[in-house]
Amino acid sequence: MSTAAKTEQPLLLTQKRIWIIFSALIAGMLLSSLDQTIVSTAMPTIVGKLGGVAHQTWITTAYLLATTIVMPIYGKLGDMLGRRNLFLAAIAIFTLASIGCAFATDFWGFVIFRAMQGLGGGGLMILSQAIIADIVPANERGKYMGPLGAIFGLAAVAGPLLGGYFVDHLTWEWAFYINIPIGIAAFLVAFFALTLPSKKATKKIDYMGVVFLSIATTCLIFFTDFGGKPDGWTSLTTWAWGAGMFAAIALFIFTEAHAEDPIIPLSLFKNPIFLNSTAIGFVLGMGMFAAIAFVPTFLQMSTGTSAAVSGLLMLPMMVGLMGTSIWSGIRMSKTGKYKAFPIAGSILTIIAMLWFTTLSAETPIWVICAQLFVFGAGLGLIMQIVVIVVQNSVPAAQLGTATSTNNYFREVGSALGVAIFGAMFTTRLANSLTEVFASSGASTEEAGNAMATLDPQELHKLPQVIQDGIINAYADSLAPVFWYLIPFMAVALILALFMKVIPLSDTSGMVARGEAIGGAEAERLEAELLADVAAKDAGVTPDKP
Repeated sequence: MSTAAKTEQPLLLTQKRIWIIFSALIAGMLLSSLDQTIVSTAMPTIVGKLGGVAHQTWITTAYLLATTIVMPIYGKLGDMLGRRNLFLAAIAIFTLASIGCAFATDFWGFVIFRAMQGLGGGGLMILSQAIIADIVPANERGKYMGPLGAIFGLAAVAGPLLGGYFVDHLTWEWAFYINIPIGIAAFLVAFFALTLPSKKATKKIDYMGVVFLSIATTCLIFFTDFGGKPDGWTSLTTWAWGAGMFAAIALFIFTEAHAEDPIIPLSLFKNPIFLNSTAIGFVLGMGMFAAIAFVPTFLQMSTGTSAAVSGLLMLPMMVGLMGTSIWSGIRMSKTGKYKAFPIAGSILTIIAMLWFTTLSAETPIWVICAQLFVFGAGLGLIMQIVVIVVQNSVPAAQLGTATSTNNYFREVGSALGVAIFGAMFTTRLANSLTEVFASSGASTEEAGNAMATLDPQELHKLPQVIQDGIINAYADSLAPVFWYLIPFMAVALILALFMKVIPLSDTSGMVARGEAIGGAEAERLEAELLADVAAKDAGVTPDKP
């Protein structure tokens, strides 16, 4: 057989090859999800050292904004060009940006490198989910998506623990140094294990769609950020960003309606299953990331725990998320049923949000642990199931596009949640802290300087009266914000109740597109190939029918 003929042969998706590819995806997901959470416990120290307490939401928002913008781009390019090289590029970008974060000397420089990390992190998240859909049929995918979701849960506790340890015993820069060896290891594993075919684009890339989508997303985040400030909704600047957002959305829709191969095909929104699942992801994102971003800060500043202890207190959330994520994935693969999981998950998340509203400086640690466990269990029942439902509702040629669009709207929700509810938190906090420092006799300028450089270490150097005032300010500023998150989770519950159910596909994406052979046929062909190789090594010519 000629070399050309060999190259044209479909890939054999044997169980062994699937697990090898899966190991590369786990490495990439760990890298991305660990970074999102490691910053949470280090954030109070980072903003204190770099002088950015008043703008701390931008550490999270910049990452989410960049991640959100590039998600549809990775999804579409993966469908057009293949996902292997894109996955490697995402790891490289992420690792290099981590080096930039570690060596940043001012707050806004740090924010820029965080945004660059998002450019890589968005690819790792989307491509991992799309590659799983390429190699595993929907009726078996839960067994693999569950562990991928569990990686997020593992990172939810490992990240804050590591971030806390570095802040308490080393320096905050180590929260980014750690990404360098993990990134190199992930790149090497992916380089050797990720054996996927490359493609050539047959249609023109929708560059104008990319531009207008990026502008609309950026304007949206600035619109909510400026709107969340004192008197922000009456500010001309806020509504200038709002006008830019609506104009960019209109131009994007017009562009997509006429593009040869749109980055987000408008036909997706005629699919009721895709529309329902994507809406669930959107409202889940608003509540989920706002809560995850600020709970460790609350634990450090309100309860007076160290960064390391506040990280350890996220352990119950990890246990809840990992447990329900893996269990629901296995049950989905065994029974083929999935509607009950997002319903139950939404109910648990609402219960957790209601419970969070009772947080105060006096709340016992065991109660906070129980709240986080219920919250994690709810998230684990929704996150990966919704992605599988979306992938199961579209043709194989649109797997990457549908996966990335679903994630895009979840990240838009996340960015909105962090921007809006983070602004509520920081506005309340700034007002409360001003009163605390003013009551101690500090001038307005002195109070402003003290707040700009406030971190957990500096807190304990202050007089006890001021410490108590600051702790109460954090508690009184954050707990009420959860009331505003509950309506969004109620919407998720209603959407889950009306979710349409269709049978799970028994064909993986690559098999459906003719790029691979899977199942028993792949195992049989590989056995024949191995037998041929063994026979040639022994000098025997195998009989051919």
